[in-house]
Amino acid sequence: MKMRGLLIVNLLLAAAMAGFGAWVAARLAPGTELAVHWNASGEADGFQPALPALLWPAGMSLVVGLIMAAIPRMEPLQDRLDASAPVLRASWIGVMGLMVYVQAMIAAPALGWDIGVDLLLAGMGVMFLMIGNALPKSRPSFFVGIRTPWTLSDTDNWIATHRLGGKLMMAAGAAMVVAAFLPLAPAWRLPAMVAPIIAASVVPIVYSWWLWRSRTAQ
Repeated sequence: MKMRGLLIVNLLLAAAMAGFGAWVAARLAPGTELAVHWNASGEADGFQPALPALLWPAGMSLVVGLIMAAIPRMEPLQDRLDASAPVLRASWIGVMGLMVYVQAMIAAPALGWDIGVDLLLAGMGVMFLMIGNALPKSRPSFFVGIRTPWTLSDTDNWIATHRLGGKLMMAAGAAMVVAAFLPLAPAWRLPAMVAPIIAASVVPIVYSWWLWRSRTAQ
């Protein structure tokens, strides 16, 4: 699994984000605070001093990139790495894209931009769609995929679970994209996004156990 090119892109992107954050912070008056958290209604409810607020997305992007680059070296099942590469790449690219947008959201008030959380939520949905599309192609791995005792011990269980998990994750991603642009009331907006994510996470785990149980009971 070759990840060097993606790591280089990640390093350059993190450096560019750090430079952009420092540039924006230098334009602001001392003591200025910027929003770093938003509630379900899209209203800012958490603030930090400008420079740390602008730099943490770059730092997060860098940390995630280093972890993603290290996973292939730590994976014991080296012969199955290539099959899991699409899932790893989709997750990696998705996180980089989200961190860029998060930084843009934080910097927006300082630059007079008018952007909100809708595109961030839609971006998360697109990332779920990408990962869900890649999941069925993966094979047993200790670091990538739906890792349960039953999927890791049985390749057929892994394949069946990831086929279902991929469909559910794509459905969750589509639901998040739709929910991001629907004029939902704040009380319904968060559940409309969280419920599909929980379903896409929990159902495959239960399904992998059920497959194992049904086969061992025969």
